[in-house]
Amino acid sequence: MSADGFFVLGATHHRAALEVREKLSLSSETLAAMQAELSGLPGLKEYAVLNTCNRVEFYGVASTPDAVARITAAFCAKQRFDPAEFERIRLALHGRAAVQHLLEVSAGLDSQMLGETEIFGQVKDAYANAQARGSTGPILNRVFQKGFQAAKHVRTHTAITEGQVSVANVAVDLALTIYGSLKETRILLLGAGEIGEKTAKAFVSRGAATVTVASRRFERAMELATALGASAMPFEQREARLAEFDIVVCATSAPDVVITQSEVHAAMQRRPAQPLFFIDQALPRDVDPAVGGIENVFLYNLDDLAKIAEENRAAREAEIAKCRAIVNEKADALWRQVAAQVEALAQQRPVSEEGPAGDAVAAPRG
Repeated sequence: MSADGFFVLGATHHRAALEVREKLSLSSETLAAMQAELSGLPGLKEYAVLNTCNRVEFYGVASTPDAVARITAAFCAKQRFDPAEFERIRLALHGRAAVQHLLEVSAGLDSQMLGETEIFGQVKDAYANAQARGSTGPILNRVFQKGFQAAKHVRTHTAITEGQVSVANVAVDLALTIYGSLKETRILLLGAGEIGEKTAKAFVSRGAATVTVASRRFERAMELATALGASAMPFEQREARLAEFDIVVCATSAPDVVITQSEVHAAMQRRPAQPLFFIDQALPRDVDPAVGGIENVFLYNLDDLAKIAEENRAAREAEIAKCRAIVNEKADALWRQVAAQVEALAQQRPVSEEGPAGDAVAAPRG
């Protein structure tokens, strides 16, 4: 197995469309169940799971060559996803390539929105969660911690983050093109998590005066509303009051849609000639895709926002080569530090654990 014992396995926006990522995304319950299963997986010595809107990735250190195949089987079974389809879209990198991938992800170089800053916090949270579970060890600890240092170096010494690169800023800019001004618009935020909060703050900073927050946990809605100078409403009132709003930001963690086509039809009948703008930042999606076919209704999901963000790449495009040079140098140095440890782990495995070569070929990335 050699140095292939360090790996990353998963699926990302490069090869998996939004409707596929919905099926692969781990809810908090399934994530906990998956982590528990991985803890007992033969040959898997260390692991961490990164689960975001654009990727689900398993970083790990294995002492047996079949560990990746075992993770694949467990994950597909947990998500009821066709293993053959996962094989077609998967990302599978080993050794130094896996190290470089983590550095690129942390620095925002592998994101749909080049240079976005949210991913750095998400990677740190994934690592902290793995540490708290006791699933990291000397190799993952070094790789993640050095990876964070490298990502900070890239952001500090390049202009990769210049321009509107967050989902929140892109959503606000899009709303401004529709309404011209946000002073008279009424905004409803469904979901009071981190992404929804950032978007709401972006709207307020750009002149939105009327914001209402609704969350399944009303106390959390009240807390965020107070911080924003906004109002709160019970989540259950969203259908009855939908017609009151011009912009609806959806960012819940619900397993199914929370805004249906029939609800929007009814709302539009109560607000003739007035456009209704939905920003669906959730995965799985909060808004029935059929809503986008209703006259005078604008619906944008994560992939739509990412496409719009491409127009803002120009300021950062020239920095890509500079960023990649830094990442390559950091990945080389980091891999030299951990390669011997990974190799030693492979040499220590019992002879009875020898098996077929497994998944040593990296899937191409889009």
